[in-house]
Amino acid sequence: MDTECRLENEMIEFYQAHYMDVYRFVMCYSGNREDAEDLTQEVFIRLLRKLPSYDGRSSLRTWIFSIAKHTAIDHYRKNRFSKVFKMSFFNLLPSNAKGPCALAEMNDTKTIVHEAISKLTPAYRTVLILRGINEFSIRETAAILKWSEAKVKVVYHRARKEIESQLNESQLWKEAIPK
Repeated sequence: MDTECRLENEMIEFYQAHYMDVYRFVMCYSGNREDAEDLTQEVFIRLLRKLPSYDGRSSLRTWIFSIAKHTAIDHYRKNRFSKVFKMSFFNLLPSNAKGPCALAEMNDTKTIVHEAISKLTPAYRTVLILRGINEFSIRETAAILKWSEAKVKVVYHRARKEIESQLNESQLWKEAIPK
């Protein structure tokens, strides 16, 4: 019983340590709070099922996000979203705007970025979420996507260029997503 209790406590700590990171990632994919909560739960269910097959070749965090990526893609394929990002995602972001003009400008910016991201291919969208929004390193992103580091760099660069051409205000995007 003592071993069972200890294992349960370890699982609770593990879940609490990684829940928000996974939630933010799938939130970027779904754009919907309810879907993100469901997907996050699905990630941890899959994680528990696959735990015996974890071989330690990659970090646990990388392995978790690989599962999260596959879960989000499976969800995307099943539901065939016409728009992956919904405005509800951007409404969850805190605003530091001080006046109505600044708030209106910020909402316009969110709308423009939302539309541009929703037009990207799944590969471009995924690499932008991992590198630009979640700020994973090139090495971590490569491990999650099972790509080479060179491919991550190339796809990320092309995704940024695609967004820039869509926005026609590349300075805005360069400030929003780091190189």
